[in-house]
Amino acid sequence: MLGWALTFLIVALVAALLGFGGIAGASAGIAQVLFVLFLVLFVVAMIARAVKGRPPV
Repeated sequence: MLGWALTFLIVALVAALLGFGGIAGASAGIAQVLFVLFLVLFVVAMIARAVKGRPPV
């Protein structure tokens, strides 16, 4: 998921450099949503691992 967020970020940067504002904005929005979703799932996974009794990585 983090890889997809980085891909959309790169697409947004390239589109912004070429002057495609709409595509750049949409790609940046998707990248932001994917990154936040990644962070939430990462925290949930770390909490689940700690509850099972294993120390966090």
